[in-house]
Amino acid sequence: MRWSQTFIPTMKEVPAEAEVPSHQLMLRSGLIRQLMAGSYTWLPLGYRSVRKVSEIVREEMDRAGAIEMFMPALQPIELFERTGRRDAFGNVLFNFEARRGDRQLHFALGPTHEEVITDLISRHISTYRQLPITLYQIQTKFRNEERPRFGVLRTSEFLMKDAYSFSSTVEQLNEAYDAMYNAYCRIFERCGLKYLPVEAESGPIGGDASHEFMVPAGNGEDFVVNCPACGYAANQERAEIGCPPNSTPTTEASAEPQIVDTPDAGSIDAVSTMLGRSPQEFIKTLIYLADEKPLAVLLRGDHTANEGKIRRAAHVASLELADADTILQVTGAPVGFAGPVGIKCPIIVDHHAAAVTSAVTGANAADQHLVGVVPGVHFDVGQTFDLRNAEAGDPCPRCQSDLQIVHGIEVGHVFKLGTKYSVSLDATFVDREEKSHPIIMGCYGIGVTRVVASIVETCHDENGIVWPLNAAPYTVHIIPLNVSDEEVMQTANQIYEQLNEAGIDVLLDDRDQRPGFKFKDADLIGLPLRITIGGRGLQEGITEVRWRAETDVHKVPVAETVQFVRQQISAAQG
Repeated sequence: MRWSQTFIPTMKEVPAEAEVPSHQLMLRSGLIRQLMAGSYTWLPLGYRSVRKVSEIVREEMDRAGAIEMFMPALQPIELFERTGRRDAFGNVLFNFEARRGDRQLHFALGPTHEEVITDLISRHISTYRQLPITLYQIQTKFRNEERPRFGVLRTSEFLMKDAYSFSSTVEQLNEAYDAMYNAYCRIFERCGLKYLPVEAESGPIGGDASHEFMVPAGNGEDFVVNCPACGYAANQERAEIGCPPNSTPTTEASAEPQIVDTPDAGSIDAVSTMLGRSPQEFIKTLIYLADEKPLAVLLRGDHTANEGKIRRAAHVASLELADADTILQVTGAPVGFAGPVGIKCPIIVDHHAAAVTSAVTGANAADQHLVGVVPGVHFDVGQTFDLRNAEAGDPCPRCQSDLQIVHGIEVGHVFKLGTKYSVSLDATFVDREEKSHPIIMGCYGIGVTRVVASIVETCHDENGIVWPLNAAPYTVHIIPLNVSDEEVMQTANQIYEQLNEAGIDVLLDDRDQRPGFKFKDADLIGLPLRITIGGRGLQEGITEVRWRAETDVHKVPVAETVQFVRQQISAAQG
């Protein structure tokens, strides 16, 4: 493509509205333009990269045995009502009514396609002989983001690859899951992304049934818990924590706790300041409604509750913080003064709370706390659990080394759905014995446009984007220094045509601009390989070839330039 025949509106200044590097660079390099909050136009240069990533995804999905299809974004709201997701999505779901003739119909714009694909399968799959099968599409998704931000990293409209596996046995599901997991690793490697597969919340099948693929990035919105020593990685919602060395509560006799007055101090920080004690010396008592019954959860004062872990430890389906009336009922005190001593409901205790040897707790009385509370002596502990969010410095659950927290951008997620949707939408199969069962499902998503943004976010320098080879809009950037010079343009056009014939994507900057202007734009859009033609080099019969990510320049005879470039690309692709 010749620059003069395409549309690449570069910008010299950093846009004021752009907060993160990917947003700034994608605007400046002419990849995208905003239409409104959460909605972007992909310009020619950016859309070429989207297509490159889409094709990598498509190739690896096909290689893994998945079959491509295409489903409508416009969906009947009735499907979401049958699965209960109309209420679950809430305001995130775009839903609206439209009149057709004398009928008023209700629709939704698909945030995902579990309902559509399961409804399809329910109509056409009836026997175990038709299973397993994995289907996928690359389609636009719609979610009414409350706070669209960071350019195309968080938008209301985005391109996604979503795949769905359908199995008759858990073994078949596991095989499909592993195939998708391995395909995702190949996809992100080919896209030039550094990524971490991290454990995420498990599905209804249980076990390690969910993984997110995270790109470590300083501006990522997700928190990834990682152990540099053994490689353990999980998102913060899922991450396990090793037990502290002294997590077994004492059973030896201890002095009775002392009551201290703490007027108007109902928070850990306030009581900590008042008593001159650190939050690590506190045990806080959180009252939940677990399957609608009161449950006290004990954590160390500086730790944050993890409701997913609490739900699993308590073996309950629903969990929410209790209201003030319930707290008063089980503690006899207002909010902020609950404690484990004498509380009138079951308790579960975090490992690290049980390890506090002499704790400050609420006294179950207004404006009072207890000092010198010993777990296992002044209240029963029993079995302890991991009930909190992991933090930097916590022990790794695998090797006891210190965990670290890094920010990450989620670019993919694989998880086992089980039978949630097949039950709701009557997707069943008959086994060898003519018995009917719900089909077992898996779901596998990749944010295609988010992958492109993640590449820009993590692959750039002070001058612009540094595209990985396979995801770049064009592979080679030819810069003739003087377009008015007939010899320069003849050489540039000849190399351009020969590279095109060799199947290599080329951008020829044929604009009548100063060399410095062109070089700045070349650094900004960041195509992998640059060929400079003109000046003293052409007089000497050479071109200058340089990788965007390197400083070394290769001086190559004009007649050998095309072959040299092809060899460089072949070597880089392995």
